[in-house]
Amino acid sequence: MNHYRVGIAGFGAIGQAVARVLDAGVPGLTLAAIAVRDPQHPPATAWQGAAPEWTTLSGLAERCDVVVECAPAAVIRELSEPVLRAGKKLVVLSSGALLRNDDLIALAAEHGGQIIVPSGAILGLDAITAAAEGTIHSVTMITRKPPRGLLGAPYLDTHGIDVTKITEPTLIFRGTPRDAAIGFPANLNVAVSVSLAGIGPDRTTLEIWADPGVTRNIHRVEVDSDSAAFSMEIQNIPSENPKTGRITAQSVVAALRKLTGALRVGT
Repeated sequence: MNHYRVGIAGFGAIGQAVARVLDAGVPGLTLAAIAVRDPQHPPATAWQGAAPEWTTLSGLAERCDVVVECAPAAVIRELSEPVLRAGKKLVVLSSGALLRNDDLIALAAEHGGQIIVPSGAILGLDAITAAAEGTIHSVTMITRKPPRGLLGAPYLDTHGIDVTKITEPTLIFRGTPRDAAIGFPANLNVAVSVSLAGIGPDRTTLEIWADPGVTRNIHRVEVDSDSAAFSMEIQNIPSENPKTGRITAQSVVAALRKLTGALRVGT
């Protein structure tokens, strides 16, 4: 069995959840380091496990074999370049940032690194990637979120939308995942992941609804291809961060387990 030293970039709700699982013990994986803004003064009160090595984003590459990105999308280059140049593996949750930094994919190829985009809070990426081996005619994703889960999105400010005043289901965006990655950088990485698995960020259709009648983040994906037509829906329970579902951290752990597991299920 291969053994991987795992590093975590960012220590918010997702980073802490992944760290707790690794600290409890996962065969073939060791929590080696956690990158935070100030390694000299780490958020010790948020961590009850074995003391990890606290470091900076750029310090993860030399200490780890696999790095999990749980940080703001704005730091994707600072984090990714050292990891990929070292031929390491990078698990990216801010998949929307890849659209603005797609040269990182070529960098990974050049140095033998690998970018892994886990399913996160979406479902069916295995079916979409399988369908993409043939011809996909269309992919439509419809997202419904409680209005507060959309707060802070630049798109809302640009278009003067006050989601706190929405009292009924309201369509606030219809376009492509590429545009959504700019307007909703902290909300719609799942849409970018769906597009990367299928027909790309410019041909995939995305609708975003602010719906005060829902308490969970709901994503529905509809696919029509030459091999199958299928639709899928997931209702995510929000984590401590209302923009992110609890299942996101579990998806990261599942992806890490696949690196060393004796049995791998799914495409």
